Amino acid sequence: MDVIADLHVHTTASDGRLTVPELPTAARRDGVDVVAVTDHDRLHPDLDAPVTTLDGVTVIRGIELQVETAAGRVDLLGYGVEETAALRGELDRLQTDRIERARRMADRIEDHVDVSLEVAFEPGVGRPHVARAVDASPADCDYAGAFERFIGDDGPCYVSRDVPSVDRGLDLLSDACAVVSLAHPFRYADSDGALELAADLDAIERYYPYGRPVDGARLDDVIAAHDLLVTGGSDAHDRRLGVAGLTATAYAPIASRLPDAQG
Repeated sequence: MDVIADLHVHTTASDGRLTVPELPTAARRDGVDVVAVTDHDRLHPDLDAPVTTLDGVTVIRGIELQVETAAGRVDLLGYGVEETAALRGELDRLQTDRIERARRMADRIEDHVDVSLEVAFEPGVGRPHVARAVDASPADCDYAGAFERFIGDDGPCYVSRDVPSVDRGLDLLSDACAVVSLAHPFRYADSDGALELAADLDAIERYYPYGRPVDGARLDDVIAAHDLLVTGGSDAHDRRLGVAGLTATAYAPIASRLPDAQG
């Protein structure tokens, strides 16, 4: 599949490795024309319009927002974000919670291991930042080990995040975004429960690098039943783009819903 649009990319504004100025070079290298920046619980501070053209590459201002549902926590992707006061207030609250959570996890690790962790407690901070600090410390523990020993979901130093309800999240994103999509439906313990949200969404992330076989035909049935758009992306946290995404034909319906690019 000739991917030209990677609609799920993280940057240094959350837990990714790419900066916005680096996106055009990375996109051209990997044959991608369109990139959606979907940082966790945050609109990238360097993107000031829903859609921007940077050095010939279309960059969509997006977000990945985790919400609480009856089936557990799921992630929603919003595209072409026009910031509202309500969304800004909720994102500010979530970032404050993220910072406090990271502090508490770092404190707990320091109680377990005699080290002082160097973590930047600032907007966008998450578990990967804490794990990188553990890896860089004198502790006999690498990045993966930090999750295994300390901050995995069942770890002794794990601290849960405070996330909005699915109704609250959908209200906020529906008011602010041109398209709202369910992220990686087969990553959840209860995929059936996650897919029950389909009737309230604009799209489902159909193409995603799960690294294992998934029931794509089932997704196609849900998409057809609710007349949904299709999104796709690599969920890039490193510098590689286009591992998964949309062809030009698949991207066209998404593009038709987005505002014109600025820049």
